[in-house]
Amino acid sequence: MAEITASMVKELREMTGLGMMECKKALAETDGDMRAAEDLLRIKSGAKASKAAGRVAAEGVIGAYVSTDRKCGALVEVNCETDFVARNEDIVTFAKNLAELSATKNILDTTTLSDANLQSGETVEAVRKALIMKLGENISIRRCGRHVTQGQLAHYLHGTKIGVMVDFTGGDESLGKDLAMHIAASKPMCVSKEQVSADTLAHEREIFTAQAAESGKPANIIEKMVDGRIAKYLAEITLLGQPFVKDPDQTIEKLLTQKSAKVNAFTMFVVGEGIEKKTENFADEVKAQMEQAK
Repeated sequence: MAEITASMVKELREMTGLGMMECKKALAETDGDMRAAEDLLRIKSGAKASKAAGRVAAEGVIGAYVSTDRKCGALVEVNCETDFVARNEDIVTFAKNLAELSATKNILDTTTLSDANLQSGETVEAVRKALIMKLGENISIRRCGRHVTQGQLAHYLHGTKIGVMVDFTGGDESLGKDLAMHIAASKPMCVSKEQVSADTLAHEREIFTAQAAESGKPANIIEKMVDGRIAKYLAEITLLGQPFVKDPDQTIEKLLTQKSAKVNAFTMFVVGEGIEKKTENFADEVKAQMEQAK
């Protein structure tokens, strides 16, 4: 039997929005399997699928760059250990410079990015190590995403924690900004339902079928219920199906039709998404320091 820790219960609560005791019981029933426990709670309570973007677990900043002709751009995530360092202007500037380097030098991965030279002539890796020495924390380049388009690019930074780059055709710069801000707020998984993987749909259908079966209704009714929930799920996770945040009475798809525009692709980075943050017990930490001082 796996040990069910307080941090596991806390993580599951954040994922599902359900009560502590419900989460603890679900973890116990699934022998500590977080994914299975989430599925169990969804079946029993009807909770929605958790959004990975809501599970921010590490600190850092997102840097963004778009060329003046809006044809080329990039996002870069730089991680550090504390929010205090993440607010330091040096690391914010470092992330911005990396985004520009990725975009202008056609760099698609962090290994190549680390070996590249900045405008100062120094390598990215040398600057990273200098920042570690200056700021006293580990600093790493986690990921970069580059876009090149025949249409136009727009981007939006929510502070330095969420970055969005949108590749779209038609419309104007104002539409691009609205789309980028909408994506940051609503966090779609992809542009359209055709881009949702078969595995994801199969998993959701399995969950919805188990939920519907709890109603005790006939199989033909359950099938219709599941089809309806799948349609609703696809509307929630796809950009085109979502209600526009500035005008919830129309979907993004309708907005694009009105503007004779099309979204080709987008990238969204959320600082620390999917990274497990190490938690420290403050009393234990002080005790350990006192022991070391003896």
